[in-house]
This record gives sequence, structure tokens and C-alpha cells, in this order.
Amino acid sequence: MSKKASQFQIKAMSLIYRGRGIFKPLDTGVIDGRVKCVREYIANIFFYTKNGTTIMIDAGYNYPRLKEKMGWLGLDPKDIRHILITHQDTDHVGAVEDDSDLLFENAVLYIGEIENMYLTGERRRRVLGGLYTLPRVSIRNKKRLLKDKEVFYIDDIKIEAILTAGHTLGHLVYLIDDEYLFTGDTIWFGADGGYSFINVLAQSNKTAKASLKSLEELLRSRGLRPKIITGHTGWTDSLDMAFAHRDRVCNSLVRQKPPDPSAPYDGYDESGDTEEKAKNTVLKKKF
Repeated sequence: MSKKASQFQIKAMSLIYRGRGIFKPLDTGVIDGRVKCVREYIANIFFYTKNGTTIMIDAGYNYPRLKEKMGWLGLDPKDIRHILITHQDTDHVGAVEDDSDLLFENAVLYIGEIENMYLTGERRRRVLGGLYTLPRVSIRNKKRLLKDKEVFYIDDIKIEAILTAGHTLGHLVYLIDDEYLFTGDTIWFGADGGYSFINVLAQSNKTAKASLKSLEELLRSRGLRPKIITGHTGWTDSLDMAFAHRDRVCNSLVRQKPPDPSAPYDGYDESGDTEEKAKNTVLKKKF
């Protein structure tokens, strides 16, 4: 599935979404001393390193330049033993699907126990308001299934898995060391703050908005102010901006208002994503 899905998106979704200001991926580079980012078309995957241990957050597309771009950042796929999966869409698991290059075949995948039901066939992944069912994803890696609010450690990295159902029914975000929140497709950043992620790609927009509200309340109740890092639209350390429109959904069917000057005309155009920039640029926050 991953090869066909990736090829379809490059051609079809590039035409559908260009000029609308929907996808605003970070280029390949470094956010800070712990987080590195690789761009794959319109999506970002991340690598978190602490005391010599590196974990990967999401596995992106079946992307032919992944090993190359990881090399720009001094990363080697053979060294990745742990991958946190927010959800099973092919732009987040493509590099571990059966028809991929299997760069991470020895890595353990951490995925929600509800989300895993898509992989077993117990649930079906539906988009476009339930009108279209995506093909089942096939993965051979060893998996560790996670419960909502489960806290676990990889060496001395503390990780909490938090259920944010809506985009998919088992979508997780990962709070790492109480300082970084990797949100996958839970939050979409517009020019004026965060919204619930793209309408037509959600299994349930109503559920997604409720999950976003609960996530904000959890962070505020604990007094946490993590860096909030999204899968497609950059990062921020402002809770107020990240959750500014938590009760609204990004409508991807129209050109975005207010317009975002940082949005590329075509998110699939990677001509500006270069090795030189990756090695010499710190990726700035959105707000």
C-alpha cells in the first residue's frame, strides 16, 4: 500500500491542495539539542535523542530519500530501535509497511491498542465523512500496544501516550519528558493559531474537537508548557496559540483565511529542503 499511496499523493494531492495553504511542513533540520526533523513531502518525522538513545516519532511515507536526509543530520536507520506511532495512516507508517525498504525492520513499534485494530482488520479507516475506506495497512515489526495515559520509559526517556481520538479512533500523542508533545495529526496550525486537524481526513470531527479540548485541559491542569510539535504544520511553545481554535476544524476544501505567508504554494515541492540548510539552520517555531 505505501508505495502506491505515496505515488498517488505526490501526483493527486499536490494538484488538489496547491495554493490553499493547508500543508506547511518544516524543512529538514534541528529544532533544538534533542529534536531533529526530516521532511518528507508534506509530512515531518522526528527524532528525539537523550543520553545517547534516539527514538523516532512516526515513520513517514515510503520515502526514497529518507536514509539520505537522516544522514544530513548524522542519523542512521540501523541505530533506530524504537518508533512511536501516532496513527496508522500511510504518511505516518509508510517506512515500516511491508512493501517499504524495511530500513527499520528491527525496531519496535509503539502504537495504541485501539489504533492497532486497524492493523488487525477489526476496524476500518474511513475518510471523506465515512464515504471512502482506505486499504488495510500491513506491518511486520514487533509491536508494543499502549493504553491511554500509559507512562513508560525507553532507557531514561519518559514517555506518556495520550489518546486523542478523532482523526483516527486510536490516535495517540506523545508527551516526552514532560517537555515535548508530538501531536501527529491532532492539531493543525493556521496563521492565527491551532485548529482541529483537516476535516475530510478525520474519522470523526466531533470526536477530534473533544479530544483537543481534553488535551489542552490536561496540559493546563498539570502546569505543563511543552513544545508542541505537529506532523504537518510546524511547532510552537504557546498553549494559547496552539489551542486558539480548538472548537473549529481546518476546512481543507477552501483557501485558508487569514492567509498564511509561510505556507508553500505546493507542499510537495521540496526544492528548498537542502543538506546545507539542514546542517546550518535551527527550525523556528510557528508562533
